[in-house]
Amino acid sequence: MIYFIWKENRFLHLVLYSAERAWSHAMEKRQLPDGPNARQRIYLIGRLRKAVKWADLFSRLCAAKGDSRTSLEAEAYAAYMNGNLLFEQDRTWDTALKNFISARAVYEELGKYGDLENQLLCRERVEELEPSIRYCRHKIGQSNLQTSDLLQIGEMEGPALDLFKTKLEAVMAEARSQQAASLTEFYWLGHKFPISNAKTRVAILKAQELEQDLHGPSADSLSAEKKLVIFDKIFTAYHEARSSIRSDLVSAGSADSVKDDLSGLDKAVSAVLAQRTMERNQLLVTIAKSKLTRRCEDKNEKVTRPEELVRLYDLLLQNTSDLSDLVSSGRDTKHEEVAFSENCAARNLAFRAQRCFYLAKSYSLAGKRTEAYVLYCRARSLAENALQKFQSFNNTDEMIKELKTLYGECRSNICIEHASAILEAEKAPENLSKKVSAISLSGGDKKVEKYLLEKLDAYESVVGDANVKAPPRIGVFPPAFQAIPRNPIILDLAYNYIDFPSLENRMKKDKKGFISRLWR
Repeated sequence: MIYFIWKENRFLHLVLYSAERAWSHAMEKRQLPDGPNARQRIYLIGRLRKAVKWADLFSRLCAAKGDSRTSLEAEAYAAYMNGNLLFEQDRTWDTALKNFISARAVYEELGKYGDLENQLLCRERVEELEPSIRYCRHKIGQSNLQTSDLLQIGEMEGPALDLFKTKLEAVMAEARSQQAASLTEFYWLGHKFPISNAKTRVAILKAQELEQDLHGPSADSLSAEKKLVIFDKIFTAYHEARSSIRSDLVSAGSADSVKDDLSGLDKAVSAVLAQRTMERNQLLVTIAKSKLTRRCEDKNEKVTRPEELVRLYDLLLQNTSDLSDLVSSGRDTKHEEVAFSENCAARNLAFRAQRCFYLAKSYSLAGKRTEAYVLYCRARSLAENALQKFQSFNNTDEMIKELKTLYGECRSNICIEHASAILEAEKAPENLSKKVSAISLSGGDKKVEKYLLEKLDAYESVVGDANVKAPPRIGVFPPAFQAIPRNPIILDLAYNYIDFPSLENRMKKDKKGFISRLWR
């Protein structure tokens, strides 16, 4: 193959593809769900060695046959592959740092020349190499990176960061283990629960770090999709904490004080998990409402129906009831728990008002004005009661703004439904006469789902119903032919071939007199 390369420059692609193939095989093992095991890790490092071998050969051949720019790019590519191998082996961090710095320097120079597309590619590669360089300096001791800095680097995207992200998880786990030593108690609604298990500490600390991302100053810049991903990670961390707590409960034995502490900690973690679940459902409600209001603008986007919001508010009502049950299940109730229970009751009332509002909207879209009117009135009453409760808390929460908006929308929709019902009632006789006049026996060639004769057992209005677009049809005419049974046809073919016995001996004989004998 090398002899052909010296004759034709296109055969350099074979060497480059071989290097890329080996590297992609290594990345495939790296991206397994549970990570590579010992055997797969040996294979991974072997494929990286093969990628380094092909990259070095590619660099030498480009130096011999290519121009200066191609030779520089090949050198940077080989340095990048060597740095990846050392990075994965967790050794000789100074050599890995030299390779990454060399590759970055080449790409920085190449990014100054050439066409715009090539410059952008070089700049992207420089940005991707920067986190690996900072991490190598951190391992050598030349830089003191904080945990937040590592997390910011881990949020970056790019093929050069695939190996870095795996290292980041190990570093974060080590950092959490060190910080968890200082986490000895868990505070919840005025209670302090001691944490003795190291796994429980690490899981709770991980969840609290993720909660800071959601409620921190940079939370407004996060998209809804990223927030949902963070919520999933929080749930995973708290579930890990609960499983370790319950394992400790099983192994606690007969120590009542230890059991009480572990039971209280389990209750507190469960309550926080329920709070985060409620926050996630509220985020889903916000997303659904934004799609509901944009239904006229984005025709290609899936439209949110009011029934979906009703289902989400059912989940929120279940969350508030679960939280109330958890708080009220304690033996000694503190002031914080009483205030929390009252807040849960007020939120439950607000969610009921919201659910009733969107249930009324679904009835309104179905053309059922009476039901929608009654439900809007009920939603307005619930919103008014919830608003009074929240205002009594002296709370400037966003819930008060939502309830005020809901109250106004209920009033306007009540008027709309009332007016629409009056208009429909005035037009009802005219519409009914039109629909009755449109009734036909069969409907011609139009296909109908069901005819009136097929729905005699169902009590539903067909004539004058606003939901029915096509006029009703009585039945199919002329009726279709039906198969009926007929008498069987019997062909007696054996009659002519049967010899019947003589029956003369059984026949009745006539009696003859004396005179008849003379005439014989």
